[in-house]
Amino acid sequence: MIYNILFIFISVSIFSQKVDVKNIEIIRDSYGVPHIYSDTDKELAYGLAWAHSEDDFKTIQEAYLAGNALLSRHIGLTGAPVDFLTQLIQSKETIDSLYETIDKKFIEVAEGYAQGINRYAQLNPDKVLVKKLFPITPKKMLRYSFLQLFVSSEGDRAVRAIFENDFESLNFQRRNELGSNLFSFSTKKTNNGETYMAVNTHQPLDGPTSWYEAHLESKEGTSIIGATFAGAPCILTGSNKNLAWTHTVNRPDKTDIFQLEMVKNSKRKYYFDDKVLKLKKYRGKAFINILGIPIRVSKKYYLSVYGPTLKNKTGFFSVRTGSLFKVRALEQWWKMNKATSFDEYYSILEMNEIPGYNIGYADKDDNIFYISNGLIPIRNDKFKWTGVLPGNTSETLWINYYKTHELPQVLNPESGYIYNANHSPFKSTSIDENPNPQNFALNMGFETFDNNRSTRIFELVESYKSINYEDFKKIKYDNKFPTPFNYNFMDVNKIMEMKPNDYPEIADLIKQIQNWDRSTDVNSTGAGAYAMFYYTLADKYFYKSYYDRNFSESLIADCLVEVKKNMKKYFNSTLIKLGDYQKLVRGDKEMPIFGMPDVITAMNASKYKDGKVQVTHGESYIQLVKFSSKGTEIESIISYGSSDNEESPHYNDQMEKYSKFQTKKMSFDREWVLKNSKRVYNPQ
Repeated sequence: MIYNILFIFISVSIFSQKVDVKNIEIIRDSYGVPHIYSDTDKELAYGLAWAHSEDDFKTIQEAYLAGNALLSRHIGLTGAPVDFLTQLIQSKETIDSLYETIDKKFIEVAEGYAQGINRYAQLNPDKVLVKKLFPITPKKMLRYSFLQLFVSSEGDRAVRAIFENDFESLNFQRRNELGSNLFSFSTKKTNNGETYMAVNTHQPLDGPTSWYEAHLESKEGTSIIGATFAGAPCILTGSNKNLAWTHTVNRPDKTDIFQLEMVKNSKRKYYFDDKVLKLKKYRGKAFINILGIPIRVSKKYYLSVYGPTLKNKTGFFSVRTGSLFKVRALEQWWKMNKATSFDEYYSILEMNEIPGYNIGYADKDDNIFYISNGLIPIRNDKFKWTGVLPGNTSETLWINYYKTHELPQVLNPESGYIYNANHSPFKSTSIDENPNPQNFALNMGFETFDNNRSTRIFELVESYKSINYEDFKKIKYDNKFPTPFNYNFMDVNKIMEMKPNDYPEIADLIKQIQNWDRSTDVNSTGAGAYAMFYYTLADKYFYKSYYDRNFSESLIADCLVEVKKNMKKYFNSTLIKLGDYQKLVRGDKEMPIFGMPDVITAMNASKYKDGKVQVTHGESYIQLVKFSSKGTEIESIISYGSSDNEESPHYNDQMEKYSKFQTKKMSFDREWVLKNSKRVYNPQ
């Protein structure tokens, strides 16, 4: 124990200009949300690291362990694939080679955050998961960001396809129940001098990519309320006094797979144009625990001119995506935190360091904006880019990306609104003001589909001649499916066309679903029956019909037979309310919860107990923003609470409000923050 403390204490001293914690003030409000004040942004980052460590030190460490190929040292075999992945994509080497390109001011911020983490570890050595992870440095922080953004670019999906030698599945739309919503309204739609924006993220409710809310204020110009992920030294979605922005996941074609043409009877040589090149060979290492003893295991991987390379039974394949060549995404987000106008914000987007994500925006000057952002390669039209590409020619080796102004976007439409729900960027405002898909190369791979959420948002917005703040909130908290269902990955509308008398065994369930008003309220038995049908279909039947998602009546009927069997087994009834089947659970709190996958108030659940399901993804951090004559007004809510500490009163104290579509006020006004504070202190 003494050695651990000494080790970490000495390690902290590697940083120059150690942060003076007396300059940092943390004010915890009545919900435990940290409001952090400091002189400098470096000190602010220290305060954020300290507050977040108090609330969830374990998750921050697990994130960094994953990014530094150390997760298997903590959790054994299940962490090995992640450790191999971060080595495969050359996280350490890439961060080292590009580190000097990062803005020195942001490096100072990252150093401040690292100091906060290291100091917390020094004072809480019993909470350190893997001693080898420490000391945290800015480079170690960036390695995790590098891994996370590779995954968000679907690079992990490409790697899995190579491992499994299954490339055909990449061409099919996956079942995708996650995502987010965004929408903004200008005064052209509100007609009352007010501008609105909804931050409506759909993330895991726990884990490294679950949200942590904070309010950050420094004398160097940072003033923002929003949310971040474990280990990030700045806000990733939220509002400052001038503007607000948020993200939804987008899926243009960001990642390619190339099959190398190997030289016969040569293990590592391959053809490229008129040359013969040689793969660089590496060994990734991970650990498994056998009877409590860590055993090191290794796996070979390679590097070609295209990028990270793996061998399977049919050959050598390389993965290439823009996130493998960029390391300044966190710097870009930090600068977005500090932007004061649309022009400044847009110039920051032109850094083009964040490899994906739709962006929705609104500001105090009544600007609203949408862009399908991303690192989209400029590809050779000679090739078909939806499958595996030939890896023997420079004609397929793209090196440049489309610039920000060349991506689909909408600024200040006459309709007065923009929206996105992980659907097509060509359906982001009124019909006649949308970006024209013909203006964009087909091989950019932008989405062209709608989904239930996008369909419903568009219907609701268009149904209002003008929108006030209460209308805005009604749209945000709408929980109905459109008619007909409009899933982008399957068609189950035949369930509404089936004749109950043709299926006497399940006639009552068919009638329940067909008479249902499509709302996902906790007291709805129609929603209960449909939810049980949906999850049974997903678990037992979805992958049986991988290549035909237009589900037949007979398959639907088989699924409903299974549903009825489970209803009787677990509930002794065929009239099951959604809230009796679907629960929001944390600690000793369990409550009925609204929503389903792909309604605006989206919820995705996993098996729980006694035939029930527990929500694990979906409505997570919600922020509703109003720009008015009073300034920037903010309401927010999070699914559980501000702390992951089971002993904390804030472990699950927001659940009840969240379950009732309620929010809490947030404010930039320091006097208001102090008036509503529960604790004021300096970090140590």
